[in-house]
Amino acid sequence: MQARRASRELALILFSQLDKDVKKYADADFEQIVLKSVRTLTNNAQEELNIVASELFEIKQYIDSLEADHPDNLALPVEAENLPVRFELSNVMSKRIEILAGAVEKAMNALEVAEITTLSEKGDVKDYVQKIAKTYKEHADKIDELIKKYAVGWDIERIFRIDKNILRIAITELMFMKDAPMKVVIDEALELAKKYSTDDSSSFINGILAKIVGLHSNV
Repeated sequence: MQARRASRELALILFSQLDKDVKKYADADFEQIVLKSVRTLTNNAQEELNIVASELFEIKQYIDSLEADHPDNLALPVEAENLPVRFELSNVMSKRIEILAGAVEKAMNALEVAEITTLSEKGDVKDYVQKIAKTYKEHADKIDELIKKYAVGWDIERIFRIDKNILRIAITELMFMKDAPMKVVIDEALELAKKYSTDDSSSFINGILAKIVGLHSNV
């Protein structure tokens, strides 16, 4: 994972912790919230892994029970070890394993972001996250007005908060920072939407950002 990508994921967590009045935050506040966001990532990863461990234990118990209750093993003497048995993996069990795999992926991703943040040279990740937050603070009214303007048929207060924050981060970079190629900013905003929001969020966000890019290219 690249440092900028880690920065954007961390920025999304930071934005989720901001109050509605973003103007009240000082620069030092953003630094503290970045550190808090890293702790949030690692804590969430630990919780996900604890859930996975518990679920894996339940699956093992289920399989052990299937083995013990199989007619071939029930016919064995009490002191004999159970024989391995064949059984079909049910759709329910397959779904449980799929969920576990997703939880592990999320946990590993969170730990990777935290590791990159901690080990990045000269604090590049933390600096970029704070730059996004400070730049958004400076231009918050303009950025939210752009979202209102192009989210046709949507009240900005009713847009999913995570979608709104992804848009805020991307528009901040596109319009006021200009440190990364437009395509990279948009692609990574869509990846965040796919990873953390609803199935329809990426197309919704893409539509708004496409309009922003059109505006941006004419400025």
